[in-house]
Amino acid sequence: MNVVVDTAGHMALKHAAIGEYGSEWQRWGEMLSSWPLWIGIICFCLEFVLWLMLLSMLPLSTGVLLTAFNTVAIMIAGRIIFHELLDPLRIIGIGLITLGVILVGSYA
Repeated sequence: MNVVVDTAGHMALKHAAIGEYGSEWQRWGEMLSSWPLWIGIICFCLEFVLWLMLLSMLPLSTGVLLTAFNTVAIMIAGRIIFHELLDPLRIIGIGLITLGVILVGSYA
């Protein structure tokens, strides 16, 4: 759940930040009145609670492994939702992060 809520929060905030605005004040006014911004804030508040629950059940060294998967999930979701570029170096990075989590997790 932590990875899902974190990824959803990042996607919602990215959606709220995209747009053409006449001035910085107009940009902030539009963002503050947009539902994606508030969904993102709610997701991050929920993620905070989920993170505390996770840390109460697992050692910190094991729980931190999830943050690496958050990075991978956010990059993949950004590609799917916003058509962001996943160049070869980023794909290699995703693979190395995944391999690292598997290696560290298998010895935890």
